[in-house]
Amino acid sequence: MATGLCIGAIPNYLKSPSFSSRLHRRHRQILVTSTRSSLIEQSRAFSAKNHLLSIISDQDRGLKTQSDPEKLESIIQAIDAVADVGRDTITTGSSLSATWRLLWTTEKEQLFIIKNAPVFGTKAGDVLQIIDVENKSLNNVITFPPDGVFFVRSTIEIASSQRVNFRFTSAVLRGKSWELPLPPFGQGWFDTMYLDDEIRVVKDIRGDYLVVERAPYSWKE
Repeated sequence: MATGLCIGAIPNYLKSPSFSSRLHRRHRQILVTSTRSSLIEQSRAFSAKNHLLSIISDQDRGLKTQSDPEKLESIIQAIDAVADVGRDTITTGSSLSATWRLLWTTEKEQLFIIKNAPVFGTKAGDVLQIIDVENKSLNNVITFPPDGVFFVRSTIEIASSQRVNFRFTSAVLRGKSWELPLPPFGQGWFDTMYLDDEIRVVKDIRGDYLVVERAPYSWKE
């Protein structure tokens, strides 16, 4: 009794050189189409990203935008274009973990501190977000060189492919030889709408926007 599968004879057309040639051409067409689509998408992302970075480059981290509604509108349109590129991507994985340095924002509290730091005899240095996805932590930091820093500690939870929930846990204002603890003050979420190996574009629960770059260093408390 036969126990194996019985496979019929291979049709002659499958053996023909012309069929093999057509199959090869079809495979090549698929590869070319796929490559072309990928290149077009990369070009679109590059163009949208560069336009955004260019349009915010002279805005003093957002201070100048506060008094220029037309500029704000054009920046938000540029952000929307970048967000469209990142629409179906996952931005809450391990690549979210980094020391991020502020390029531009609409967050009034941060901009108020940056603007008014000279009143207290200092100036704002780098404004940072330090995210550690694995350890579920987020620090928002404003530096006041050479020794001052204000930072807010938070815990985070990944909510979706682009959303992160956060809860403030403590805040500290620190100088060279002193430290003033402050109470925590809130919770919320933010969506990372675009993320690559250079920048990150964010919109939060209040509708504020944030554009940050990967800092060339890691900040530690």
